[in-house]
Amino acid sequence: MEKTNYKILIIMGICHLLNDSIQAVVPAMFPILEKSMGLTFTQLGIIAFALNMVASIMQPVVGIMTDKKPMPYALPIGLTSTLIGVLGLAFAPSFASIVLSVLLIGIGSAVFHPEGSRVAYMAAGKRRGLAQSIYQVGGNSGQALAPLITALILVPLGQKGAVWFTFVAAIAVLLLIYIATWYTKKLRFDLEILKRKGKGATATTSPYSNNIGLYLTLLLFLIFARSWYVSGMTNYYAFFAIENYQFSIQKAQIYLFAFLVAGAIGTFFGGPLADRFGKRNIILLSLIGTLPLSILLPFASPAFAFILLALTGFVLMSSFSVTVVYAQELVPGKIGLMSGLTVGLAFGMGAIGSVVLGYMADQIGITLTIILTGFLPILGILTLFLPQDKK
Repeated sequence: MEKTNYKILIIMGICHLLNDSIQAVVPAMFPILEKSMGLTFTQLGIIAFALNMVASIMQPVVGIMTDKKPMPYALPIGLTSTLIGVLGLAFAPSFASIVLSVLLIGIGSAVFHPEGSRVAYMAAGKRRGLAQSIYQVGGNSGQALAPLITALILVPLGQKGAVWFTFVAAIAVLLLIYIATWYTKKLRFDLEILKRKGKGATATTSPYSNNIGLYLTLLLFLIFARSWYVSGMTNYYAFFAIENYQFSIQKAQIYLFAFLVAGAIGTFFGGPLADRFGKRNIILLSLIGTLPLSILLPFASPAFAFILLALTGFVLMSSFSVTVVYAQELVPGKIGLMSGLTVGLAFGMGAIGSVVLGYMADQIGITLTIILTGFLPILGILTLFLPQDKK
């Protein structure tokens, strides 16, 4: 049980894919809900805000609770909340019932992510970067499915098409019951090891304790910058392509899909590279390597833009899982809290970034907004002030 457990990691990656594909159903349903229920853009914004804030703000809270007392069976219980929320979303008769259903989905996601990251950490052995990559690539792949979910399921079937995702949630619940059983056994195994080694072996101290607050703040700032850029691309690049390349909505979605899929692939490769070359180095190369691509992107021809989008997604998201592991090692013993901060809070900041960039687009135009967004990765130079991790 001290070796890298690939079986557990692959199952967790699949569960992460199922969870995040369900979460992607909510924004994917916006065009359907706007037509079928006559919702305003303000009401759609409230729905998005309810999902994002609950799913992100609660993650550090759940992380703090489970750091004090691990709760293996919180995983299947959380996905059961998601299952109920999806079922409610499919048959919701009013705006209020939609918000309630979305809150249940958000609660399930908030429970799943920090505990899922803990399981990946426990199953990692010595390959923490690779383990976190296997886990996180599932989530990014689930998010990348949103354009396909809209085209293949929700457009033909409408609001009730969401009911199919109750089966997806049920499969995830069953898999997580198996994970919870392994999780419980692993906790007992680790406790036995600690008893044999003596209480002194339980100490978890950081070699950077004098500046840990500064380093953590800096790392979160870098994650926010990445999240804002990703939000800008996923929410507004389609409008840029429609305006500047005269694309149809469907063609613009294909470009967005390329960005998201390449990002998922980059997430997978980032972890093993960090295990080999160091986590701080990969975070630095990820952001600085994105900069020339993101600056050039708004001025590229349609064909070249497709290539640049894929490369940008791959390079930028190669640091996604790496920042989680870096934070967990920066603050030992706080696995759930660090996961909640680096993934959950960053997701919430991405939602705030969407509002800010949307306001910019209204004020200065979509083209100039995308051009300015391309300079966000320059903040990656601040990575040089982070300490080198021990390999």
